[in-house]
Amino acid sequence: MTKKNWFVTGVSRGFGRSLCEELLRRGHTVVGTSRNGASGPSHQNLFELPLDVSDEKQTHDAIAKAITRAGRIDVVVNNAGFGLVGAVEEVSTDEARHVFETNFFGTWNVIRAVLPHFRANRSGHIVNFSSIGGITGSMGNGLYNASKFAVEGLSEALEIELKPFGIGVTIVEPGYFRTDFLSSSSIKQAAKMIDDYAQTAGVMRHAVSTRSGTQSGDPGKAVAVIIDAIESNAPPLRLPLGPDAFSRIEDKIARLKQEINTWRQAASDTQFDS
Repeated sequence: MTKKNWFVTGVSRGFGRSLCEELLRRGHTVVGTSRNGASGPSHQNLFELPLDVSDEKQTHDAIAKAITRAGRIDVVVNNAGFGLVGAVEEVSTDEARHVFETNFFGTWNVIRAVLPHFRANRSGHIVNFSSIGGITGSMGNGLYNASKFAVEGLSEALEIELKPFGIGVTIVEPGYFRTDFLSSSSIKQAAKMIDDYAQTAGVMRHAVSTRSGTQSGDPGKAVAVIIDAIESNAPPLRLPLGPDAFSRIEDKIARLKQEINTWRQAASDTQFDS
């Protein structure tokens, strides 16, 4: 397989670090970013840059430096992000804006910064980390879900817009994997707590504090699948990861089909009479 130059955000831990390590093991070159710019694995083919993806100017500067350093970028991975737990009513405006600034606008910033380079080359691939929470909503994760649903919609439109240029798009949708995503370093909790949500969002708050480190998914195996998919002859638009992700997606599809079939006739009979 041809060795390529990958630009990966958030390489200090979690999926970003595991992906970086596997790419380097396979002989690729990685430009990795983190907030302090010096926390990824040490390797001669790894170049690290400091980057807060929510900063539009810094993002454009980082992409420019990456192109200068590596010569070109072949694949961009938008991995940087964090979780937010709290009922929709509990989350403050500032907390909601913060999760969107990183998870959605940060992804958008990187995409806009790299696209002139990709279009000029008439090639490239964009990998956007979503989540099973970008396909299905769950109690206590409403604003996180919303930020990842936004990434999904953006990515679907992007795939159509970029196809004429030979640029691909893949959305990665992991279920529960044993990264530090559920730790306090990667997930935040809404400051406000409302007692009425104790049996819904409150259950999720408790689960976050007890599940970290016990997830069944192996991130090392997951990143190998991601790379294999991008290097395949037909990279997918969507790449769910883990049996729990497939189970939740299939449950959603089943409910959609049931509701579509129940309401199809009445909801379709809404056109002007001819």
